[in-house]
Amino acid sequence: MAAINLGSQGLPTGGAPGATASARRRGRFHALEVAEVRPLTAESVEVTFAVPDELHDAFGYVAGQHLALRKTIDGHEMRRSYSICRPPTPGSISVAIKRDLGGRFSTWANSELQAGERIDVMSPEGSFTSSLDRVDGVHVVGIAAGSGITPMMALANEVLSGSESSTFSLLFSNRSTLDVMFIEELADLKDRYPARLALHHVLSREQRAAPLMSGRIDQERLERILAELIRPESVDEWFLCGPFELVQLCRDVLAGAGVDPSHVRYELFTTGRPTDAAGDRGRPVVVEEGQDTWTLDFTLDGQSSQVQSPVAAQESILNAALRVRPDVPFACAGGVCGTCRAKVVSGSVNMTENYALEPDELERGYVLTCQSHPKTDTVVVDYDV
Repeated sequence: MAAINLGSQGLPTGGAPGATASARRRGRFHALEVAEVRPLTAESVEVTFAVPDELHDAFGYVAGQHLALRKTIDGHEMRRSYSICRPPTPGSISVAIKRDLGGRFSTWANSELQAGERIDVMSPEGSFTSSLDRVDGVHVVGIAAGSGITPMMALANEVLSGSESSTFSLLFSNRSTLDVMFIEELADLKDRYPARLALHHVLSREQRAAPLMSGRIDQERLERILAELIRPESVDEWFLCGPFELVQLCRDVLAGAGVDPSHVRYELFTTGRPTDAAGDRGRPVVVEEGQDTWTLDFTLDGQSSQVQSPVAAQESILNAALRVRPDVPFACAGGVCGTCRAKVVSGSVNMTENYALEPDELERGYVLTCQSHPKTDTVVVDYDV
């Protein structure tokens, strides 16, 4: 999740071909110590973890990926995903966490989390990454709202530092100046690359000198911005990160402007309120004698497991698997982060939502188990493929 906050931020999705299934690795949790908690705004913090030498390879990443965090708070295990906000730095890795209204994890992180705390952190995942082989002479555009800026910080750094001829344009929407995360870092980035970074702040509740930059981004305003400030024909790759409504608006307007969808990558916010998988176990389901059931066979870390599930319970693949293997990987349980990805080896499922898998992954039988429900009496999935 910025990034999928599966608490409050946008989380990486497979909006366009780029990183492929073969490039993915299944994340594993490691206990990391918090090195620093730095306030960004009144409602957000940057959390930096110390990465020991022995975990250097496990926490290698590219700009645009995210981390899933796991912590027991008030007796409840919480899992949330947040985008990595800094360029790769030996010995550390950082995410930004914005307080979500009613969000237990994000509120705790903003109010109570301190340096020295240890948190389970999953190795980096996500495909909200560039598909460009080279950045010489390219023009990349990021459109973000609120905490959607988090992955853009790493992406902009990657593009601008990768070549002296690359350019990056950022359209960043917030309510007011006080809500702008990484405002000083953005200013520093602009000072470092004055001719190659175009920074456009849009404020919905604060008047700016330019009328075009004042107000909510709607279809008319976005079309004007594309006509006057960011010409689509000059752009090699687009990154969109924010709530569903904004991301979908941008995708529709870009499509109307003739932009090839394969050049548009997106990441969504989600509510962070999963209804099925909770904590380290699945939703309680009781199999009573005589009930119609379906069978799940799955492989995880080379070990095979089986579980029966009542048809009437309408249980997801993930929920059923968690009842017998609490180490089954997941984070958001909302179809956004892709942590629970597995391949259907046998049988058939119906996937309710998918904001994480690439088209080529779907063709090869991969599903998000948190969103998948059986269509056959037996389903066999493999988390290790």
